[in-house]
Amino acid sequence: MIERYTRPAMGNIWTLENRFRVWLEVEVAVCEAWHKLGRIPAEDMKNIREKADFELDRILKIEEKTKHDVIAFLTAVEEKVGPSSRFIHLGCTSSDIVDTANGVLLHRAGRMILDVFDTFLDVLKEMAHNNKGRMCMGRTHGIHAEPTSFGLKMAGFYAEFSRHRERFEAAVKGVAVGKISGAVGTYAMLDPEVERITCELLDLQVDPISTQIVQRDRHAAFFTALALIAGGIERLGVELRHLQRTEVLEVEEGFSKGQKGSSAMPHKKNPISAENLCGLSRLVRTNAVASMENMPLWHERDISHSSVERVIMPDSTILMDYILARMTGVLKRLKINGDNMDRNLMASYGLFYSQRVLIGLVNKGLERQRAYEMVQKVAMHCWENKVSFPDSIRADAAIGEYLNTTELDEVFDLGYYTRYEDMIFKRVFGK
Repeated sequence: MIERYTRPAMGNIWTLENRFRVWLEVEVAVCEAWHKLGRIPAEDMKNIREKADFELDRILKIEEKTKHDVIAFLTAVEEKVGPSSRFIHLGCTSSDIVDTANGVLLHRAGRMILDVFDTFLDVLKEMAHNNKGRMCMGRTHGIHAEPTSFGLKMAGFYAEFSRHRERFEAAVKGVAVGKISGAVGTYAMLDPEVERITCELLDLQVDPISTQIVQRDRHAAFFTALALIAGGIERLGVELRHLQRTEVLEVEEGFSKGQKGSSAMPHKKNPISAENLCGLSRLVRTNAVASMENMPLWHERDISHSSVERVIMPDSTILMDYILARMTGVLKRLKINGDNMDRNLMASYGLFYSQRVLIGLVNKGLERQRAYEMVQKVAMHCWENKVSFPDSIRADAAIGEYLNTTELDEVFDLGYYTRYEDMIFKRVFGK
């Protein structure tokens, strides 16, 4: 099922081959910086540009002996470049390359997620506008509360995910930094200009102060922003799952020809996509905890974060790319059952009008507690006997002493509940 939605480009970012390719981008950029500063002669720089390359199998073979991936990588590149390779990795430590490359990788992955995010937001916006005025029951605690519109539901999700996008875009910017500052961040064997030029070539910002690594609060912010998006996805998924319950059935996921819902029950049409996405969202949130655990490293650096990041960097970005793309597809194919929304509105016998009647009585001068008891008495009668609340209110002599027929017509006007819908839409979407 995942194959239908996964964009191969996101997975390609995190292949071992591509990771080494980005390491090579960084190494060559460092060389370009040294060349601009006059340290690497033109002929040697020309050789590096033309010959710097590697074969993945060769790196892995060397690593079997060295037990150090950066050294294995450098050795494989040196074999291709020849004598000019003496300038590669000049003054650098492994983390200069790896952390700067991670900045490149996370920045590229983040931009891809933002692209699919924009498509997702466009679909939410379209759904909100298409369902503006489409009345449905609002629920609190799973119980009928007061009417709202399906357009307002979708507008609420659009507003939330707009905030998620804003936070994530800031986190992408925050993690798009590099450091070429040496073993403990003091530039002892380097020049800050090398760092500045290198980062400029790689479209990164310079980390103002680093140790042997870029500090992991940046990464924690990135993965926490993804976790918040995942929380929003699960909230939307839970809403869709509830609305697809047989007793509710206000929406339905697309069900393709030949699709099966159950091995035992031929009638089943289950909310499988919403359920899948709720589950995957939990993985993204779990990885955020791991990213925060990576923050407290020993002194200028230890290696405890490295193994974690080899898992969470690809997993969380690939998952989020997939989750957003798949939820976009769910929303595009979502069937809106307006007739069921109308049915469910009156499934509680119009009891949602209770507060309108209460306020009407209070406006007539009754003490609130007395008015509450009068309305509650009628409401409980309607609930227990399954009869119309508006009809029962009209027939109640005590309430009739305060509210006449015309006033009750106004009380029972369904449009009253969405009279500020336009105003809310302008707040969310602008003019």
